[in-house]
Amino acid sequence: MRVPDPAVRVLDPRFERYRLPHARLERLGGGMRWAEGPVWFGDGQFLLLTDLPEDRILRWDAVTGALTTFRQPAGKANGLTRDRQGRLIACEHGERRVTRTEYDGRITVLADAFAGERLNSPNDVVVAADDAVWFTDPPFGLASDYMGRRGAAALTANVYRRDVTGRLVCMAEDLEGPNGLAFSPDGTTLYLVESRARPCRIVAYAVGVDGALSDRRVLIDAGEGRPDGLRIDADGNLWCGWGGGAGLDGVRIFAPDGTAIGHIDLPERCANLCFGGPQGNRLFMAATGSLYALYVNTMGAQWAPFEGEYQ
Repeated sequence: MRVPDPAVRVLDPRFERYRLPHARLERLGGGMRWAEGPVWFGDGQFLLLTDLPEDRILRWDAVTGALTTFRQPAGKANGLTRDRQGRLIACEHGERRVTRTEYDGRITVLADAFAGERLNSPNDVVVAADDAVWFTDPPFGLASDYMGRRGAAALTANVYRRDVTGRLVCMAEDLEGPNGLAFSPDGTTLYLVESRARPCRIVAYAVGVDGALSDRRVLIDAGEGRPDGLRIDADGNLWCGWGGGAGLDGVRIFAPDGTAIGHIDLPERCANLCFGGPQGNRLFMAATGSLYALYVNTMGAQWAPFEGEYQ
C-alpha cells in the first residue's frame, strides 16, 4: 500500500500536522451488521463496540487481534463510553435505558424514564468533567425490531443530563434527531449532531453552570453528508463519523471554527469512532460491518485517568 495513505485526504492545510506520513488505514475485523459505539479500555488493552442488529457488545483485543463477544444479549446497545472511574456506560435501544456496568459485572440502571414516561431509545453518551452523564434520546430504535424494539415515543427527542445525585434533567428538547455529542476540551462547548435535520447539521451550545445550555448555533452544515457520532481531539478538532456514499463515507474532520480540514475515506459508512491505544493516538472507527483503525498525530481530549480495571 502506498504512503501517505491516499485514504487520508487533506482538505485544509491545518490538517497536515495530524496526518502521519507512514500510517496506513487498517481493517481490524468484520462480520457486524451495524457497528457502533467504540470505546477504548487502556487498562485492559482492548476495545468494546456494539452490533445493534445482533444484540451484542464485541471485544477487540489489542494484543491478540481477536474479536470476540463481550456481552449478548446487550439490550440492543448503541453508544458506549466510560465514566471517570472507568466503568462502562451504555445506551440501550432495546431496553430504552442508560446503564452502568460495575467492576463486578452488575448492571446499574442510570436512567430509563423522564417525567413518568419511558425514554425513547438512548443513542449516544458522554461523561462531563463533573461526572454528569449526558445522553441523546431520539426515537431511532423504536422504528423496528432490527436496530432496537418497535414501540411508540411518549417523549420528544431530547438531550438529558444525569448528575452525580441521580437527578435527570432535560437540557435541550424537541430536537431533529439528536445523535452524537461531545464536549470541547475545556468543557465550555457542547457539540451535537442533529441527523434528522435536512440538511444534517452539527450545532454548538455554550455550557454554563450545572450544564445549562445557551447560545445555540449551527456550526456545521453537512450538505450531502450524514454525520453520526463524533469525538474531539486535544486541540479541539471534531472527528465525525460520516456517510453519504462514495467520497463521503468515512470520517470528516473539522477545525473548532467549523471548517472541514480533513477526511478519511472508508468503503463503508462510519457510524462512530473513538481515540485509543497506549498513547491515545489511534483512531478506531466502527463502520457498518467493520472495525477500522488509523494512527494519527493527535490524541483524544481526556478529563482524567481511569481507576479500576475490567478483565
